Amino acid sequence: MSYAPLFPQGPITTVAQGLAASPGVGGPAQVAPAGAMPEGGGTFQEAIAAAAQATGLDPRLLQAVAEQESGGNPSAVSPAGAQGLMQLMPGTAQALGVQDPFDPTQNAIGGATYLKEMLQEFQGNLSLALAAYNAGPGAVQKYGGIPPYPETEAYVRGVLASYQAAP
Repeated sequence: MSYAPLFPQGPITTVAQGLAASPGVGGPAQVAPAGAMPEGGGTFQEAIAAAAQATGLDPRLLQAVAEQESGGNPSAVSPAGAQGLMQLMPGTAQALGVQDPFDPTQNAIGGATYLKEMLQEFQGNLSLALAAYNAGPGAVQKYGGIPPYPETEAYVRGVLASYQAAP
């Protein structure tokens, strides 16, 4: 399944390119136009359903990621600064066009879009896509697989176990 480009007005065509152009990494990122992300918050399940519909990803997978990332808490903030349900870093959220990282629907769609891009980058390999979601695609490329970081290894195992156990 394909999805619309995130940055139709400019030269950035992938989230990875958008992140490379993020402030502090090489220049201002181009973001989706105002109003491109839906508003309205919603419940955890509504946000996951909206993200699944927007990206074509399995809602059980998105739920497993959100539970691993934030425990399903749309107000979560990590010590590293990741925000919201899918724990998006501010630069990633901006590159994805997420205007309010604490809006569950915007955050879930942003995180799902990023995960879908990681799945495309790693030819559908879910373990590698999850590792890239957690540690960054550069780390996965550097190590030629799941990086040997205990946090990332546990993250991939945890998401896969939750996803496989989901009804």
